Amino acid sequence: MPIRALWIFSHTLGKDGIVKFSRRYPTVEKRAKAFNRASYVGIPEDDELLKSLLHELGLTDVNKTFVEYRDNCSRIRKTNVHTLPVSEGKLWPVLAIENDDFIYVCLPLVEQVLEPQPSLMNINSISEAFSLLSGAILFLNSGQNPEAEISSKLAQLPLLITQVCPLGSPLDSNLIGLHEVVNSSTANQEHKSPAWRMNRQKGKSQIEVYITEEVISSQYDKGYDSDMWQVYGTVSCKCNLEAISPNVTVSLNLPANGSPLQDILVHPCVTSVDSSMLISSSVAIADDSAFNGPYKLPFVPPLDLFHLCFYTSQVPVPPILGFYQLTGDGCQVQISVKLKLHESVKNGFEHCEAHIPFFNKGHIKHFDYKVTHGQLELSREKSHLVWIIGQKFPKSLEISLSGTVTFSAEKHPNDPVDPICVGNTAYVKLSFRIPEYTLTGCFTDQHCIQYFSNVKPKIYASRELISSDYYIWNSKAPAPFVSRSFIT
Repeated sequence: MPIRALWIFSHTLGKDGIVKFSRRYPTVEKRAKAFNRASYVGIPEDDELLKSLLHELGLTDVNKTFVEYRDNCSRIRKTNVHTLPVSEGKLWPVLAIENDDFIYVCLPLVEQVLEPQPSLMNINSISEAFSLLSGAILFLNSGQNPEAEISSKLAQLPLLITQVCPLGSPLDSNLIGLHEVVNSSTANQEHKSPAWRMNRQKGKSQIEVYITEEVISSQYDKGYDSDMWQVYGTVSCKCNLEAISPNVTVSLNLPANGSPLQDILVHPCVTSVDSSMLISSSVAIADDSAFNGPYKLPFVPPLDLFHLCFYTSQVPVPPILGFYQLTGDGCQVQISVKLKLHESVKNGFEHCEAHIPFFNKGHIKHFDYKVTHGQLELSREKSHLVWIIGQKFPKSLEISLSGTVTFSAEKHPNDPVDPICVGNTAYVKLSFRIPEYTLTGCFTDQHCIQYFSNVKPKIYASRELISSDYYIWNSKAPAPFVSRSFIT
């Protein structure tokens, strides 16, 4: 979704602001007039907009800190989106982010009338404006000595903005990666590139697609409805193609029994998308008729590695089902841990470990244990046990650990403490990675990736499942519960 204008102002409290960067898009402004109709408000001159913005942010009138219309209790500022009074009326939505001595400002295009004001959730260009400003902030603050390099970076910003936001349409927000490409590009190129697209191919033509799924879980062994698990997926791409403006289409596929993808968010470079892909939401009740692929994503790739899309999924079972009991008090406790790998999950790990921390109990003095698979080690800090499971579960897919842990009666200032894990409230945290596997079954067929390039590229696709916040809580003590309705 396009933006109407972009600014960067410098400002020090008590002094007048300075326009450091300004870019307007007349073609987008014509669209704003057509969409907003009678509610359309034109963009004022930079100085007028800056003055109104500083007043809105409370950065002027040092001796007058309270302004009735702006600071009264009935007007609570919840976002970085502001309404600025200008000569033609009230300009909205103006996105402004303060960072150090700079104010980063963007005016997104709203493709509807502005009276009454639509909900920010319904304005797609708001999120893209946030992303573009975040990229500019990261770029100006990058480097070993950002303050000394700021003038040079501001001088390069017009070229970079032309590349990432041609004609007002944001395609990318990675200004740091683009800056490296611009610096390394040669002046004598074989093909003449458009102003917004630099021919930067170096080395062999290739397309890389990476699917990473993270699974989170909280298990309590206190009833099926209490347990929670969820999958978060990220599809990352990197394209090195000879074409000046290459077009690539990546298809995400699911097996017949795969879990449909939900809450799909795509990168701005995606040129079109089937609306049925985007309506599936994890907040809604599961529907058997949900769209289950293939999920086709045509795009013009940015100049560096980028996230093509994000998604969630409600898989029917967690990959590893756990059971944990901790009993006893004082300086000695008994523990019992059982883990079962679901039969549908690939039994091939890059690593798999179970971390068993002990808080508010002191250092571990001694431990006796019995384990059916893997090995148990004491951490260097002597505050938790590490159960190294290895790269495979046994054929039974079930393993167990039981033992007695004795703690030192002597207390030390650096003993691990936790405000939640008091008494016998405790957990086991799993850490694992399964290469070339996803819990939803999502995959990319290398032979189905479409591209338009003069040279046939080498195509590389991979996928992985990794754990993230995978907890198994002690079933013999109170535990913090996570409502499934807030996660899904």
